[in-house]
Amino acid sequence: MKYYAFAIALGLGALAARPALAQNRVANYGYGQPGTAGYEHLSFWINNKRRTDIHYAHGKDRQDTPLRYAGLGQGGFKTQFPDRRTLYVVPSGNTLLVSTAQGAAPKTFTWEYEGPVNGVGTACSVCVADAAAAMRLLRTHYLR
Repeated sequence: MKYYAFAIALGLGALAARPALAQNRVANYGYGQPGTAGYEHLSFWINNKRRTDIHYAHGKDRQDTPLRYAGLGQGGFKTQFPDRRTLYVVPSGNTLLVSTAQGAAPKTFTWEYEGPVNGVGTACSVCVADAAAAMRLLRTHYLR
């Protein structure tokens, strides 16, 4: 109670009562049409300016699998599934070329908007705003 009174006396009351702002950010990329069997999705997370989680989802029901960052690769970086299969992720403009083997034909993943469409839906406060911001997140936190 003494701390709260001290904080108010110093003009810190609003800060003390307000939770810390989240530092989480996520860049979402997709391949194919959502809601279909061929759909694939990658999410790249940072927290407090540090690379944290990578998630892969696929199919109509978006079956989710966490991936592990596996280091830099030729022109991009690698991620691994729990069973040690590797995805090679290479930026190309504002898209990602994703393949299951070096030299294999890649799939082109594009930035996915997560938020309301025509006023319908929920805003994603942690999602990056556009394709350029998504690529900046990847270049800053995944390609170094």
